[in-house]
Amino acid sequence: MAAWGPLCTQFHDADQPLAPQTEVDWYLERLPPGDEAVLEVMCGSGRLLLPLLDLDVNLHGCDSSPAMLASCEARLEDIGYETTLFLQDATTLNLPFRYRAAFIAAGSLQLIVDPHAACTALERIRAHLVEPGVLLLDFFVPVEAIHPPGAPVAEARTVALYDGMKIAHRSETRVDVEGRRIDVRSRYEKRSGPMILAREDEALALTWYSEEEATALVADAGFR
Repeated sequence: MAAWGPLCTQFHDADQPLAPQTEVDWYLERLPPGDEAVLEVMCGSGRLLLPLLDLDVNLHGCDSSPAMLASCEARLEDIGYETTLFLQDATTLNLPFRYRAAFIAAGSLQLIVDPHAACTALERIRAHLVEPGVLLLDFFVPVEAIHPPGAPVAEARTVALYDGMKIAHRSETRVDVEGRRIDVRSRYEKRSGPMILAREDEALALTWYSEEEATALVADAGFR
């Protein structure tokens, strides 16, 4: 079961289309000045990329999900914007440009659950940076890690699409605190009234780090 497919993308675009202004401002305050391009790794469908472009940040994006990148391209076209997007995995990143800064938002690095693979991704990002070579990372500790449930947690949500259809999302979450891993199995169903028009199953996992472990991970990748 692949992650971040077309129905998942439509669900998240309807649920959280754009980053809140506080998040946008956080990045604006920390990106180094200059006209050279910045790279958003694991950019998804443009939740943060679009508002930063709207504020004249010279920004490229990359992601490993074809559905997410297709949505990002369509959203850019809808508002008359253009930028460079790459369909690439962070762990094998190999782009024809170099950047003054890069960032991974919304804890997305934690979707690479193997810390060695995460370190490889950071090394690949560092290889694409020139001075000042700033890297911004957003980490979080899931609430399930702090208060682990005694059994798998089932959840169900539905979002409405612009055309009146709906996407229902059902998930089951399992938490392994000792293994620092959360596994989520999901099913997305696109519906028109009582009719199910499409269905998509998904499996993804995420991990988490303490502040000290996150700092060590970045240092191991060669950052100062």
